[in-house]
Amino acid sequence: MPDFTAPLIDWAALAPLLVVLGAGVVGVLVEAFVPDAVRRATQITLALAALAATVVLIVLRWGLIVGSDGAPGVSDVLVGGTVMVTPFALALQGTIVVLAFLGALVVADRTSSGQDAFAPTAAAVPGTSYEDLARRAGLQQTEVYPLLMFATGGMMLFVATDDLLMMFVALEVLSLPLYVLCATARRRRLLSQEAAAKYFLLGAFASALFIFGVALIYGFAGTVRLIGDEDKPGVIRRVLSGDAPLDGMTVLVVAGILLVLVGLLFKLGAVPFHAWTPDVYAGAPTPITGFMAACTKVAAVGALVKVLYTLVVGLPPEVGEQLRTVVIVVAILTMALGTVVGAVQTDIKRLLAYSSIAHAGFLLVAVAGINLESLRAVLFYMVAYGVATVGAFGVVTLVRERTVVPGRADGADGEDGVVLGEATHLSQWAGLGRRAPWLTAAFALFLLSMAGIPLTAGFVAKFGAFGAAVAGDLWWLAVVGVLASVVAVFFYVRVIVLMMFTPPAEEQLLAGAEARAQEAATGTGDEAEAAEASSGAEPAGGGVATETRTEVARTVVTVVGSRGPAAVAIAVCAVATLVLGVFPGPVLELAGEAIKFVP
Repeated sequence: MPDFTAPLIDWAALAPLLVVLGAGVVGVLVEAFVPDAVRRATQITLALAALAATVVLIVLRWGLIVGSDGAPGVSDVLVGGTVMVTPFALALQGTIVVLAFLGALVVADRTSSGQDAFAPTAAAVPGTSYEDLARRAGLQQTEVYPLLMFATGGMMLFVATDDLLMMFVALEVLSLPLYVLCATARRRRLLSQEAAAKYFLLGAFASALFIFGVALIYGFAGTVRLIGDEDKPGVIRRVLSGDAPLDGMTVLVVAGILLVLVGLLFKLGAVPFHAWTPDVYAGAPTPITGFMAACTKVAAVGALVKVLYTLVVGLPPEVGEQLRTVVIVVAILTMALGTVVGAVQTDIKRLLAYSSIAHAGFLLVAVAGINLESLRAVLFYMVAYGVATVGAFGVVTLVRERTVVPGRADGADGEDGVVLGEATHLSQWAGLGRRAPWLTAAFALFLLSMAGIPLTAGFVAKFGAFGAAVAGDLWWLAVVGVLASVVAVFFYVRVIVLMMFTPPAEEQLLAGAEARAQEAATGTGDEAEAAEASSGAEPAGGGVATETRTEVARTVVTVVGSRGPAAVAIAVCAVATLVLGVFPGPVLELAGEAIKFVP
């Protein structure tokens, strides 16, 4: 019987990942043993403390991984080689955790309405007596916090593994909690559950294609390690040495890489694997949409770069060029669809969804450069896009619909009060600047950053992405990206004009009613009689006029106040968007250190 040699594990190097996943496990125990009265506060404190501690651990680990001035970076090869923490991977992990912390603040906010964004019992069938009973009993959904921790831990592992099977495990660990979280919206329950079902089904197909691609790569190379070491060479080493079991059958490994890329491009939301994005973004709870849009994209891009840059370099030049062409075509299609279809959207969440698709295309422009500038551009782009996205969806959570019944005090018309769900139709955002000028200014800043306007982080990010494409001899692709950005500016500026320079819908209706009354007052004959009849006045010919006007409830738009967490997240994101746009140097220097892609 062969002797078993236990792998040496550097627990300090694994500490950031263990803290996040450990917080998820402890959160499950909290659900079982902590009393209801303090459970929510305990879960929020545990999640935020774990994420903050993880940021500290990553900062402490940064100096050891990157090395000193002039010294090359090193890699932590852990758990038998299944985890490889390079400077690039550590930078991605730090970005994921920081964005997850900001996203968790938005998730934790209950706003002045006293409610969070999550249903009391997500498993209840919408509209049933059980759901109504749970709402009346005041049940709270606190399982979302350990689910967030598991999803974040899966993303951290996703960008830091050298093993394709472990990458698949990490993909499932980050995906399964998101499938559940998408179905937990407090309102629009059917839409939320539909979004979760679509995300789950399409995600299952993408995962199946991913694992099938891994099987083809294993059949070609006899290993699922990408790089490996001298003792256990990975795919790239065996390709370079000609030691692969099926050496010469390049078509097998190319097919495997393409199938793996399908799974990664699905998570990125790139065309033609984008179909889930608008429906899921619109149906999921808005705080979860912000978390998912920012953090999942970082994880997907990180894994995409890991696979693409590792394998393309070792394949024959003509094969590598073909794979690069695939990325270029996907980038063009993604930018085109995201900008063109986004320009005709009338729902703010779907507009941001197509904006996310367009930004996936801009990221792929940088990735297609296949150079060190591409890596630095990708890192900065993810930071800039992430903070703008979390902040934008944080603002959306505060713009709500409110039912108003004439003659009744607010809060008297329903057990949930008069505040309803988010006001997502663009017409409802008209005149928002008059109701909440600071919130509107922050949202406008996020939109300008997404548009790539100078003095915002988005401008520096897009400049770096297009510059990376030019450095990779793809100047024409950079031109296409610039043209797509110009088109995208239209629907961002349209929302800003609507918020700041268009009167609210209530004022437009009132102005129209006054105009019609004025016309009726100056009219004669039938017009005057019609005006009298509509106003309920006594007819000119005598008789008794009966008042028939009925007061009905109407829906208006209101901006609810944040009880702290969401306001902090929005403020931090706004400041970061400005600072990164005006003083991007420090972050670009850190990104320059992180591109030591050490095998």
